[in-house]
Amino acid sequence: MIDFGFHITPSGTLNLDDVDQKTVDTLSRADYGFRTCIACGSCTASCPAGVFSETSVRQAILSVLNGKDEKALRLLSSCMLCGKCLMVCPRGINTRHLILSLQKQFEG
Repeated sequence: MIDFGFHITPSGTLNLDDVDQKTVDTLSRADYGFRTCIACGSCTASCPAGVFSETSVRQAILSVLNGKDEKALRLLSSCMLCGKCLMVCPRGINTRHLILSLQKQFEG
């Protein structure tokens, strides 16, 4: 067999049937912004902590929906709660409350 320099990598597919929906339901009840976020990225683009870290509300929400709770908590760990993301959100989501709800859910 000829070696072309490519290797098979582990699959990155998710089995959404295995995702704990209790976490998603709890967060949906705790903050309406969890379900109304359109993942536009305005919050991430305006984040002063995003320059120095991987802080991203959008990616944290998507991580929770995909069952990657540890990743979501890591993405929000360096948030300074400055509120810039709150001012630029086109849906008017209170991102501070959303971030605190996410942190409370996983650390609590």
